Amino acid sequence: MPFTVRDAVFAFLRDSGITTVFGNPGSTVLRFLRDWPADFDYVTALHEQSAVAMADGFAQVTRNAAFVNLHSAGGLGNGMGSVFSAYRNQTPLVITAGQQTRALMPAMPFLFAEDATVLPQPYVKWSCEPARAEDVPLAIARAYRTALQRPYGPTFVSIPEDDWDRPADPVPRRSIFGAFTAGGEALAALASALDAAARPALVAGPGVDRDGGGAALVALAERLEAPVWVSPFSSRCSFPERHPRFAGFLPPVRAGIGRILAPYDLVLVLGAPIFTYHVFTSEPAFGPSTRVFHVVDDAVAAAAAPEGMSIVAATRDVLERLLSKCVATRPNALTAARLPAPPLEPADPISGPFALQAIARTLPPGAIVFEEAPTHRTAMHERLPIDEPGSFFAAASGSLGWALPAAIGAALGAPDRPIVAILGDGSSMYSIAALWTAARRGAAVTFIILNNASYAAMNEFSRYLRFENAPSFGLDGLDFVRAAEAFGVRAERIERATALEPALAAAFASRGPVLIDVPVMATTAEIY
Repeated sequence: MPFTVRDAVFAFLRDSGITTVFGNPGSTVLRFLRDWPADFDYVTALHEQSAVAMADGFAQVTRNAAFVNLHSAGGLGNGMGSVFSAYRNQTPLVITAGQQTRALMPAMPFLFAEDATVLPQPYVKWSCEPARAEDVPLAIARAYRTALQRPYGPTFVSIPEDDWDRPADPVPRRSIFGAFTAGGEALAALASALDAAARPALVAGPGVDRDGGGAALVALAERLEAPVWVSPFSSRCSFPERHPRFAGFLPPVRAGIGRILAPYDLVLVLGAPIFTYHVFTSEPAFGPSTRVFHVVDDAVAAAAAPEGMSIVAATRDVLERLLSKCVATRPNALTAARLPAPPLEPADPISGPFALQAIARTLPPGAIVFEEAPTHRTAMHERLPIDEPGSFFAAASGSLGWALPAAIGAALGAPDRPIVAILGDGSSMYSIAALWTAARRGAAVTFIILNNASYAAMNEFSRYLRFENAPSFGLDGLDFVRAAEAFGVRAERIERATALEPALAAAFASRGPVLIDVPVMATTAEIY
C-alpha cells in the first residue's frame, strides 16, 4: 500500500505529541476515521461547539496544540462560538473540517463548503484548503506551527474527503527556535521608569499565567512594594489573590478604571490589552500625569493600545529581565492591600456568595476551576480566591457554552487534578449535552450549577443601562438533575445551606463526573 495523506498526518501528529482528536463525526471525514490507529484516542462530542471547547481546555492544561476534526461547513458553523473563544483565549488549536470530494466541488454538491477558508475568519490565525491532496500534510504541519507562534491561537484546514487516500510524502521533521524578547533599549527605558516612579502600580492579565510568569511577577511586586490589579475579564489566574500585594480586579469600564488608577504615577500593564471594556463611558482610564507601559505578546493588541509605550514580547521574559536589572526597592504608600470578605452564615434560600464560599472551603488541593457564571463573577472574586498558576480558566470571549465542555477536556488532559466547573443555569444549557462525553469518559469533573432560574446577567444589565420593558429573561422549569442523569452523570439538588458543604466535599472526592444543582436566590447588585 502506498504511503497516504492519512498516514503522513498521523505520523506528523505523533511526532508533535498529539494522539488525542476531538470531534463530532460526519460523512466528509469518514476516510480519516477509518481503521483508527490503536495509539490515538478519538473523543466524541455530541455538538461541534463542545468538541472545540473540549480541545481548548485540553490544550490549555497540556500546553500543546490540540487537534479538532469537524464536518464540513455546518459542523464548523456549529463550532464557531468556541472557535471565537479559543481565539480570544489565545489557545493553540488545529481545526480541520471535511470538504466534499474534489470531483464534485464545481457542481456545488450536498455538504459542500463554498469558500471554506473564509467561514472561520477572522477568528483563526491561518486558514487553508490545500490546492492538491498531497499538500494536506504540509498544510496541517504549518497550521500546527502557526497555532504555536505568539500570539497563540486556532488555525483551520479544510480537507476534501477523498484526499485522505491519496499518495503523499512524510512531513519533514523540523523545529522553530527563536526568542520572543524585548529589545535592550525598550527594557532599559521601562526599568528606568520603574526606578524613578514614586507610586507604581502593576496590572496583570492572562498572558502572565500563559507564559508561566507568575513567580517573576510576585517577585517584582514585592520588590516595588506595588499593588497588583488584575485586568478586566482576565481569563486566567493572573496573580495570587491572597498575596499582600494583590489589590483587586479592574472593572471593564473606563470610569471605574480611572478612579482606581488615578493615584499612581506609573502603570505597567502585563499580558493584557489596554483595556477590555464592556460598556462605554467617556472618562479616561489614566490621569494626565500617569506614565503607561504595556508588555504583551500580541502586536495587534499593542497597536490598539490608546496610550503608553508598548513592548511586544513574552511577558515572563520581560519580568525576569526586569528583576535582573535590580529595580529599586522603596516604600509605596499606595499598596491598597485587599481585605478578605467577612464570612457568611448559613441561610435559606442559599445565596450565590454563600455557595461560592462553600466551594472555597471544600475545594481540594490542586483543583482547576473553570468558570462561566456571569452573574456571580464578582462574588466569586470576593469569596473564592485563586492563588495557584494554571488553576483558573474562563472564556475571554464572553461567549457562553464554553466552560462545561472545556472542563471535560481539561479532565482528559490532566486526569491527576480535580476539575471544577462553576456554571450559571443559562450558560450551562448551551452545551449540556457535553455531559454525555463526561459520563462516557468517566471525566472527574464536578459541575456546580448556580441556578437562579433566569438569565440574571441580562436583568442586571437592564438595570445598569436603565432599560425597561425587555422580554422575560426567566428560565424556570429546568431540571438539571434529570438532565444530567439522562446523560449518565450522577446529580443532586441541594436546597439547604447546611447541606451544601458536605455535598460538595463528596462530589470533589468522586472519581467520575458529578453535577450539583444549587438553587440560589436572585440578587440585585451593581455590576461595574
